[in-house]
Amino acid sequence: MPARGGDERRPHGELVADVLAVLWQSGKPMSAQEVNAALDKGLARTTMATILTRLYEKGTLRRIPAGRGFAYEPVEDAAGLVAGRMRRELESDPRRDLVLKRFVSSLSEDDEGTLRRLLLEAEGSSE
Repeated sequence: MPARGGDERRPHGELVADVLAVLWQSGKPMSAQEVNAALDKGLARTTMATILTRLYEKGTLRRIPAGRGFAYEPVEDAAGLVAGRMRRELESDPRRDLVLKRFVSSLSEDDEGTLRRLLLEAEGSSE
């Protein structure tokens, strides 16, 4: 994209990640105005409201009535959000065994050891 006023537009995903980081760091529900102030990027009020509304509609955030508007908070922490994305990707392919095989074969030794330990723990807790 061409530069405007010397600043390039940020990718939408990066802005969403920044918004989520602010909310995770806060640990409390925040209004669109509070999130916008914490980001300090000079975004329009409507831009922030749109981002938060879309994240709410996707189920990433919950919203709580606050004054004349809403306050927003994440439904899950960062790890839970990533795990959900991984699960949806796995569920989207009919060849789950192949996807899992490729995933496991790409893990580092440390990650593979962690996965083995976690699977054993999960197996032990289900008995």
